Amino acid sequence: MRSLCFLAGLMVLGVLAPLGAEAGAFAARSVVRADARNGRLVRQWIAPGEPQRRAPGFWRKQVRVDELIERAAAKYGVDPLLIHAVIEVESNYNPFAISPKGATGLMQLMEATARRLGVADRFAPWENVEAGVRYLKYLQDLFPDERLVLAAYNAGEGAVIKYNNRIPPYEETRGYVERVRRRYEELKSEARLLRPALEPTYRPLEAVLGPDGRLHLRTR
Repeated sequence: MRSLCFLAGLMVLGVLAPLGAEAGAFAARSVVRADARNGRLVRQWIAPGEPQRRAPGFWRKQVRVDELIERAAAKYGVDPLLIHAVIEVESNYNPFAISPKGATGLMQLMEATARRLGVADRFAPWENVEAGVRYLKYLQDLFPDERLVLAAYNAGEGAVIKYNNRIPPYEETRGYVERVRRRYEELKSEARLLRPALEPTYRPLEAVLGPDGRLHLRTR
């Protein structure tokens, strides 16, 4: 009996150990380093190496991004297809993505923006998506033009206001706006193609008085 318990314990440890090691490998960490330009100490986020090597689309399924987007979209009244377009351009659905400027996670939140939105962990998918969508909604209420909303998401609302509610003359921002809008239109076109199969159309009914004086219903 003791031998069986001992073997069972080894089997459990054998299963749990790889899982624990993998979870540790996916944990992002921050380090403090000296800036080579000015010698000041700066904090930088380092993403785990393993998730970066995942096949395209892996993390979208792994962290159930579609479900997170639907929840946040319904909560804030933002088109889920627009959220998908932003995430695809920002991080390609990688929750561990880190930009050269320090934006992190699925919706690439900067540290100041995340702090402003009350985000505790920018790498946590739900926190990141929820805050990113809330920020998008704020920008939609602030700017009437979709292009300005996207420009502000990329460069900050201050930059858009600075240039008199126009897209800032930044090459990166202009390219970003075009990429997101192009992907958004593609997603809407794909959705329209799928809709007839998902939502069958019904021919309208009309009421006709028959020769017998009875009311008959027929399709047009």
